[in-house]
Amino acid sequence: MVHPSSGFRGTRAGVTAGSGSSLQSNDSNDSSPRPLPRIRVSYWCAKGHETQPVFLKMPEDQIPRTWDCRRCGGPASRDGRAAEADDPFEDGYKSHLEYVKERRSGQDAEDVLAGALEKLRARGVLPDQLLRDT
Repeated sequence: MVHPSSGFRGTRAGVTAGSGSSLQSNDSNDSSPRPLPRIRVSYWCAKGHETQPVFLKMPEDQIPRTWDCRRCGGPASRDGRAAEADDPFEDGYKSHLEYVKERRSGQDAEDVLAGALEKLRARGVLPDQLLRDT
């Protein structure tokens, strides 16, 4: 059973303790919490699309300099100039295939494929000769 004076009763999603928004108001005329101040920031991508995300009001240096365009997914900048496309692999990201290619040679890949096909043929999943459409 929940105690009637529980702090979670009537809270909204996203409201946390110490966020500056109080659920209990001292003013008897206003019982709703005051919204936190927000700002809308414009970003433009290389294709000229404008994206305007909303942030909590914060110092200028904490607002991101770039943002992903909502229409094309490209990088967008705040200064109105076309954002330079970043190399997606610049941050050290590698795909699964790139990691596999680092560990195995082309001959290793052929051997693994041949072994897998042989197992499928032994189970009767694949025929001995693959038929081609003519």
